[in-house]
Amino acid sequence: MQSVARTVGIWLVGIFFIVAGVYHFAQPTPYLAMMPPWLPEPGLLVVVSGLTEIAGGIGVLIERFRRMAAWGLIVLLIAVFPANLQVALNGWPGTDFPRWFLWVRLPFQGLFIWLVYRACLKAGTRRAGKQSEVEWPDVP
Repeated sequence: MQSVARTVGIWLVGIFFIVAGVYHFAQPTPYLAMMPPWLPEPGLLVVVSGLTEIAGGIGVLIERFRRMAAWGLIVLLIAVFPANLQVALNGWPGTDFPRWFLWVRLPFQGLFIWLVYRACLKAGTRRAGKQSEVEWPDVP
């Protein structure tokens, strides 16, 4: 049985990535604008990253697919880091975000990786039939 905090974490991760993925289709322009110029087929990459976020978000909500989906989301978060660095270095066309905000966004990629890992992989995993030592605390 998993803790309430872990369940909430899993649902937050799932919903966050589903919503973020849907935005790739509802509002693709900001995603296209942040693509580094050296990447091929920016439109295709926006579609693939959006589909991957949706599939990963759904996957973490289904226990059978959670580990695979979580690792997929972690890989995706690493893969899209160059786009976040691109906007920090060169600005985000079509937005009026201040440059400092674009730099402050960068560490959040690591935070998202940690949250996916913590909620979906680390806590409550079973190894050799034993519960892992690290558990999410139960919320009263």
